Order: sequence, then structure tokens, then C-alpha cells
Amino acid sequence: MKWKVNKQYDGLLLREYLIQVRGISRRILTAIKFEGGKLLVNNNSVTVRHRLSENDLVEVVFPPEKRSELLIPEAIPIDIIYEDDDVLVLNKAPYMATIPSFHHPSNTLSNGIIYHYDQQQVPYTVHVVTRLDRDTSGLLLIAKHRYSHSILFQDQHEAKVNRRYQAIIAGKLNEKKGVLDYPIDRAPDSIIKRVVASTGKRAITHYQVKEELEDISLVEIKLETGRTHQIRVHFSSIGHPLIGDSLYDGDTTKLKRQALHCHQLSFHHPLTKELMEFEISLADDLEEAWQRFKLAKS
Repeated sequence: MKWKVNKQYDGLLLREYLIQVRGISRRILTAIKFEGGKLLVNNNSVTVRHRLSENDLVEVVFPPEKRSELLIPEAIPIDIIYEDDDVLVLNKAPYMATIPSFHHPSNTLSNGIIYHYDQQQVPYTVHVVTRLDRDTSGLLLIAKHRYSHSILFQDQHEAKVNRRYQAIIAGKLNEKKGVLDYPIDRAPDSIIKRVVASTGKRAITHYQVKEELEDISLVEIKLETGRTHQIRVHFSSIGHPLIGDSLYDGDTTKLKRQALHCHQLSFHHPLTKELMEFEISLADDLEEAWQRFKLAKS
């Protein structure tokens, strides 16, 4: 990355310029120093303590990306909604983990992304910005390198990365539009399950009923926070679990996975700062299930 220093940054330390102006994290600066990167001003190698002058040319050479041993390229189809040199927006299919883990060491979305990178001959690894549970479908944001990830991670922390979901839940909600503001913590007897508990971190879910039948509802959801399983925990806690959600007491006779789909995603591009907005339809299996429920009630 290269930038020409404007007059307003004359006299600023390089460290402050890179962190405050260019959004490079302290962690990345440490990696540049110790893992083979370079900091150059006017083609001369410098340290972060270098003081800048107007019209200086700052160049950052990032160290090589390191891939986890679990990230083995696999020729898995991935549904690319948008791609450029810095970000990747995908439509994740259900029943696919986002990243490899002990329980799902292969055949994950990340394995497919690495294969895609290798086909393009780009030496990137996978930087997940918005992760989805294995059985949740929809839009997912990937940073293609550590610089864009650093900026998007901070934007996400500041609630500048926005997602909207659609879910099919049990029953009818008395309030057709509202906010679920309940703290979420780990369940005391599980490393996976979460519960609403006063000991947890604050979690805020906005919802609006889009359509309802006799015993189920289609709900639009916007997250204000991003706790693990937040939507699933919140709706289960008020007696309206997601259809198909076996972990949180959802009805699995109607559907074999939680009826949750991320259909809208918006963020500012980490480099151009352009507002990026994406929207997709409800996942095919959920749309078919909803139409089937409607026919059964007609």
C-alpha cells in the first residue's frame, strides 16, 4: 500500500499516521516488524518513530499471509456475490461450517475459499469478518488480506457492518415489532450452548414480523450486537424458538436446520470507503418450507 502525505499530517509520527489515519492495527505493525514486512518513506526503510513531512511517499509492505494447517484447498463450490482485491462477499449454503474445527475439519467454506484463491494464484488466507453458524445460510463477508480485515474488524466493533436476517419462528409474537435486550452467557453445562443470563454480555436484537400463520411467523431481524447464537438464544428465551433449531428446542419435524438466513449486508469498503450494499432472496429450502406451511394452513 502506498500513500502520499497530505499537509495536515506534516510532522506526524509514522506510527500515528498508520494507526489513526490508515487503520492499520498495532498487531499488524508488530507483524510487519517481525514477520518480514517493510515500512518505507520515499523508498527508504524507516521505523514507526519516523516523523513525516508533507508530500512524503509512505509505503507499507505487508508480510506474507500464513495459512492454518487445517486450511487445505478443496474444490468446493462457493457462491460469490461480489469480489475485488480486498473483500469477498459470499452466499453461504446451509449445512456447511464457515471455518475448519475439531468437529468439521474439512469441507468447510474456508476450504473452498482457499481453493478459489489458489486458482487465482493469490497467496491469501481466510479472514472471516461476519461468521455464520454451520446451519445458517446467507451473506457472509470475508477480508482477503490482513489490512482490509484490520479495518473491517474495527468497523464491525463500531457497529458499522450491518446485517439483516430472516427467520421462521414458532408461534405468534404479541408485539409485531420490538427489541430483545437480554444479556447472553455460556450455558453452565455446555461449551456450545448459550443462555440468557444476568452474568452475560449485553445483546440487542431488533425484529419485525413480516408474515404470520396460525402457529409460525416469518420475522425480519437486525442485530445491534453480535453475540454467539444471539438470534437463536433470544427467540428461544421468549418461547418462540426458530423452527428446526435442535439446540434451542425448535421443532425439527418441520425443518432439519434452524430457519435462519442472512439476506442483507452492508459495509463501507475498507479502502475506497464506498458504501457496499447486498441483498439476496430467502434461501431456497426456507422459501419452500414457508410455502409448504402456507399451503398446509389454507
